[in-house]
Amino acid sequence: MKRFVSLYSGAGGLDLGFIAAGFTPVFANDINADAMKTYAAAMAAISKKTGKALNHRIVTGDIREVEELPEKGSAELVIGGPPCQGFSVAGKMDPNDPRSRHVFDFLAMVERIQPMVFVMENVKALAKNKRWAGTIADIRKKAEEIGYKTNLEVLNSADYGVPQTRERMFLVGVKNHSIDYDYPKPTVKEWMSVADALRKLPPLGEPGNDQACKAKITAAKNPVLRPSPFAGMLFNGQGRPMNLNKPAPTLPASMGGNRTPIIDQETLETGAPQWVEEYHAKLQNGGNLIGNVPVRLRRISVQEAAAIQTFPRDMPWYGSQCSRYRQIGNAVPPKMAFEVARSVAEAFGMDLNANSSLLDELG
Repeated sequence: MKRFVSLYSGAGGLDLGFIAAGFTPVFANDINADAMKTYAAAMAAISKKTGKALNHRIVTGDIREVEELPEKGSAELVIGGPPCQGFSVAGKMDPNDPRSRHVFDFLAMVERIQPMVFVMENVKALAKNKRWAGTIADIRKKAEEIGYKTNLEVLNSADYGVPQTRERMFLVGVKNHSIDYDYPKPTVKEWMSVADALRKLPPLGEPGNDQACKAKITAAKNPVLRPSPFAGMLFNGQGRPMNLNKPAPTLPASMGGNRTPIIDQETLETGAPQWVEEYHAKLQNGGNLIGNVPVRLRRISVQEAAAIQTFPRDMPWYGSQCSRYRQIGNAVPPKMAFEVARSVAEAFGMDLNANSSLLDELG
């Protein structure tokens, strides 16, 4: 078994993928207390199911202030997703945002531990947006200064069986420069739809899908129309309707209120045409605005958001409802993480035994 240190672990999306691939955690850290409670409970659940204890150190707090950090040689791999709000197009893209400096704190830990390889995950914008060209160049330069050859790519989670078109940057650093790392190839020919994922869950309100979002849906008085009925602004807030027949767009960390995505319950249950498509066509043809939104429209639950991210169905979530949505929206889809983990193992010729029971639960 190859060991890994997890930084900026959140609820453990990246970790679950690497554990499913056969890697073993030795240390995990995040500053968010709710996320660390969720993470610890998830690790305990895995230990119980597999009969093999995951008794690694789980530390809550700022990594820059943590005592007894992992030492050199304590792990072959360091993984993590430093805070991305400073880089995200969904935020202000502020170059002075202090959260943007965490990418260099991540590299400081890599320098301390000196693993064979590191995997840093972040938003697509850090790799592709011209505003951050200097920053990503500095990150790669720093990685090279501490001895790592870097590889940079943006992957789409839908290519790996995740019902979500979430694009994320993966920076992979390799200590041995003679090793050529290849990113995972797509594993599916057809993308999974939101409906395919949600129909695996119990009906809303039943155990296993009982953490409903209570934010009301109202029709926009001045709707913004786009060519697609699933874009624009047809309802209050920024929680847009999702096309159940396609993968979801990227789930935001701001879910929990009126930014929580909307689905059509009747379509989910029966496959009937989606009401929002009919309403959109009506507005495009000069029709009148509606007064009340039909009850068939509702916002996704916590467990449904987790299913779209491919977390295990029985994943325990801690904190307030908004905190739970935030943990899910900030996570790396475990199913996507598994494919990255497997590609790392293949590049290094690591003989790993995949955790089949956990892998079967992802998505």
